[in-house]
Amino acid sequence: MKGFGIGLIIIALLIGAVIGGAFFIVDETKQVIITQFGKPVGKPIKEPGLHIKIPFIQQANYFEKRFLAWDGEPSQVPTKDKRFIWVDTYARWRIKDPLLFFQRLRDERGAQSRLDDILDGETRNVIAKHLLIELVQGADKRIPIEAIEIGIGKAKTAFSESAFGREDLQKEVLQAASERTENLGIEILDFRFKRINYVEEVRREVYARMISERKRIAEQYRSEGAGEAARISGQKERELKVIRSEAYKKAKEIKGKADKEAARIYAQAYNKDPDFYAFLRTLETYRRALASNTTLILSTKNDFLKYLKTGLSGR
Repeated sequence: MKGFGIGLIIIALLIGAVIGGAFFIVDETKQVIITQFGKPVGKPIKEPGLHIKIPFIQQANYFEKRFLAWDGEPSQVPTKDKRFIWVDTYARWRIKDPLLFFQRLRDERGAQSRLDDILDGETRNVIAKHLLIELVQGADKRIPIEAIEIGIGKAKTAFSESAFGREDLQKEVLQAASERTENLGIEILDFRFKRINYVEEVRREVYARMISERKRIAEQYRSEGAGEAARISGQKERELKVIRSEAYKKAKEIKGKADKEAARIYAQAYNKDPDFYAFLRTLETYRRALASNTTLILSTKNDFLKYLKTGLSGR
C-alpha cells in the first residue's frame, strides 16, 4: 500500500510537470518564438495571454517588445578637414521581426554586438565626409566660425553658411545603419551624438588659440574705446570753443551796445553844456596822466595847461 501511494504521488508530479510545461504566459512587454529541438516552429507570438506548447520538446524564447537602448563607446574620429575629435553616440532600437531576429542574432547580446559594428562604422563614414563645423552647428546652420575655427586658424566670414548641420549628419547615420539592419529583424528608431569634443592634443592647441583670440578681441575693444574717448574729448573741446566763442561774441556785442549808450549819454551831456563837459574830461585826464612825481614840460600855450594855469578862480 505504501508503494502504491508513492507511485500515485510520482504520477501526479509527472502529470503536473507535463501540464505545467505545456502552458506559458506572454505579457504585454514580450514576444515569443517557439523552438523545437533548437529550430523555430510556427509564427511569432505577440499577443499577451496564456498559450500552449508541447512540453519537454518545445521551448518558449522571450524577446523584448519595448524600445531598447544602444550606447556606443567614445571613439576618436577624423573629420573631412582632418580634425581629430572624440565622439560619443547613442541610439534607440526595437525587435521588429522576432523570428528573423532569432535566426540571425539569437539574443540581445548578439544584437548589441552587431549594432556596435554597424553604428560605429556608419558614424565614422559620415563624419569623415563632413567638416567639423557641420558636425557642431545646429538646425539653423548659422554658427559663428570663431567659435569652431579658432582651433583651425580660419576666419572667412562672421557666420558659417554650410548646408549641413548636426541633425543632418545624425539622419545620415540613421538611414545608412537602418539599411544594414533590415535583414536582422531589428529597427533603429533614433540616433544621436551624445557628446563631441577635441582630442587632448588638439584641445590644448584650441584653448591656446582661443586665449590668443580673446586677447586680440580685448585689445581691439581697448583700441576702439581709446579712439572713442579721443573722439568724445575732441568733440568736447570743439563744443567748449564754440561756447567760448559765442560768449565772447555776446560779451563784445553787449560791451559795444554799452559803449554806444555811454557815447550817446556823453554826447547828450556835451550838447547841454560843452564847457562843463570839456572841464570834466580835462580833470579826468589830469587824474590819469598826473601822479605825485610826474613832470611835464609843455608850452604855456598848450590847451592841456589851460585849467592849471587859470585855476579854479579863472573858472
